[in-house]
Amino acid sequence: MRLLPRVLSISAAAAAALLIAGCSAGGGSAATAEPEDGGTLVYATGDAEPTCLDPHVGGNWPQAILSAQYLEPLFGRDADGEIVPWLAESGTPSDDGLTWSITLKSGIEFTDGTPFDGDAVKANIEHLQDPDTASSTGYLAVEQISDVEVVDATHVDLHLSTPKSALLEVLSQPWNAMESPAGIARGQEENCQAPIGTGPFVVEDWVPQQQVDLVRNDDYAGSAPFADRDGAAHLDGITWRFIPDAATRQAALASGEVDVIDNPLPSDIVQASAQGLEHIDAPRQAASNRLELNTAQAPFDDAGVREAFIRAADPDPGIEALFQGTAERSYSVLSSLEPFAVSEPDLFATDVDEANRLLDEAGWTDRDDDGTRMKDGERLTVRFPVSTSQSTAAEQSLFEQIQANEAGVGFDVEISPVDLSSWYGALAAHEYEVVSAPYTMVGPDVLRIVYSSESIEPAPSGYFANNAQISIPELDDVLDQALATTDFDARRDLYAQAQEIILGTYAVLPLYDQQNHFLVGGVTGIETLDTVSVPSFLNAQLTE
Repeated sequence: MRLLPRVLSISAAAAAALLIAGCSAGGGSAATAEPEDGGTLVYATGDAEPTCLDPHVGGNWPQAILSAQYLEPLFGRDADGEIVPWLAESGTPSDDGLTWSITLKSGIEFTDGTPFDGDAVKANIEHLQDPDTASSTGYLAVEQISDVEVVDATHVDLHLSTPKSALLEVLSQPWNAMESPAGIARGQEENCQAPIGTGPFVVEDWVPQQQVDLVRNDDYAGSAPFADRDGAAHLDGITWRFIPDAATRQAALASGEVDVIDNPLPSDIVQASAQGLEHIDAPRQAASNRLELNTAQAPFDDAGVREAFIRAADPDPGIEALFQGTAERSYSVLSSLEPFAVSEPDLFATDVDEANRLLDEAGWTDRDDDGTRMKDGERLTVRFPVSTSQSTAAEQSLFEQIQANEAGVGFDVEISPVDLSSWYGALAAHEYEVVSAPYTMVGPDVLRIVYSSESIEPAPSGYFANNAQISIPELDDVLDQALATTDFDARRDLYAQAQEIILGTYAVLPLYDQQNHFLVGGVTGIETLDTVSVPSFLNAQLTE
């Protein structure tokens, strides 16, 4: 076992470079560009368009990256992984860990004039816990809170059913950001259209399948820990466009039609500097990007068959060729940004001979006409639904290479590209044996969310996080102990134990950190948050 060295996000360095130099699209000179106040920044995303702009409802990445512009959380996190104040001033646990006393900043209002206070915090947590909200990520973050006691306007006590050392970490997530209680009271349909927050921008309009228009909050209180000054954003607004095709996004950036894009092609990242564009690499925290094998049903209910699949996958050549140096192979279930990440390269060494031996030993000795192994008349088929909204073109090509490698030892991997809704449906119906299911949150407690036996059961939204369907009492016990202690060394050791158990199941094939790339032209001052690496445009200025 070896602990991964801490690899810090380069977002701070990238933002500093942008603040100093700026950048311009179309090969212009960044050195001579002068940042200006005002103007509307155009952002083009390749992520799926949210079905609801309220991240409490559901709770996915497309909601997080957009809602971070108009909603704010109680806490933030810095590049060293330390929790820092945001809307809250501090949070302190009781000796038994069953109560957290939260002190709130005073004088902050939501953009509808509703005060941000203890009653607002209570309303938000109750909204997240309400089954009718159909929350997943947010619900799992606050499910241990049994009662919110409003002491006064700036103090709340969160009473827990069980100790939770990760509480402040998860309260820093965009899916747990604070919304106006009056906005929530309008009902889900209206609140989904335009949630009301305390952030630097306000939702003005949403044209489905086209764009969301955000305008500056002129009364912004400057509560963000990375704010470069008191007061409102430099920009007049943001036009948030939905452009699914990567080549189309890149062409719009190169022409100056848009100012920032996400999910660029690896080849465009490599060429960014020559084109006068800035590249921001901000991998996501918590879990790595990985393949998970469904241990609850054949054929991966057999540990030997799982190991055979892992030994035959051989993703390294594909990662090197397809990602062109923009992604580094991972051997951990945690992101390299997490200080407690454990890496085990030897467990994932490619060994085709061993894969064949394991499959023979498991009784998959017959062959169909196409070379697929068979046992008792059944083909060695594994279903692999792939969300085209979450997996980039390079990643989908990597999956196809893994598919070909697996065919070499007799697996029939059936890749099914589907939209996000159909992908969620396939998982809910357990119509998969292999899945790539990114899960972004803050901190190592992600291991409990995605691998404890409790997470086999769905959240109120219907989404369940334990796609590998792992159920190991020893693992549950270790994860519960890690959740209960606030001692740094104890947490590190317990999370190391948990990772050893998880990796030893051969139910997970780590690939790389969850990729999160941005190309920028004609903008300075962009930040990516050290919570979940979403961009913020509070300090951004157009330079042309």
